[in-house]
Amino acid sequence: MAITTLAAGLTLGAVEAQAKGDLTRKPIGLPDLVLGSEQSDYSMSHKTYQLETGKAYKLNIVSSGLKEYAVEAPEFFAAIYLRKVEAGGMEIKASMLTQLEFEDEGEAEIYFVPIKPGSYRFFAEGLENKGMEGTFEVK
Repeated sequence: MAITTLAAGLTLGAVEAQAKGDLTRKPIGLPDLVLGSEQSDYSMSHKTYQLETGKAYKLNIVSSGLKEYAVEAPEFFAAIYLRKVEAGGMEIKASMLTQLEFEDEGEAEIYFVPIKPGSYRFFAEGLENKGMEGTFEVK
């Protein structure tokens, strides 16, 4: 009887720990994060992204080229599974991302899966005081 109860408890615990996403599907495209605009070199098109653990996402980051932009999100990058980065006709497969630096106009697509819930800050290095920061909210 105790073994049956233990087995049932372990099975229920495993069910509760499963992620909500289905990684066999195409990634969910997030709205582009555009850095700089005609209105301001320091604009950022989105300040908040709502995500869920276990779902695959694609985020396109676009630099207007009006400034050099170095996008960082240290805690967020440590809390995701990075599938790949596509930029300049290349596909880059790496296990960790530190920074995406744009010296000119360009774009990079990040393919990832959030693996840890939390609120994570992202920012353009050195331009936070100009309002170039936001958050990834992961449930």
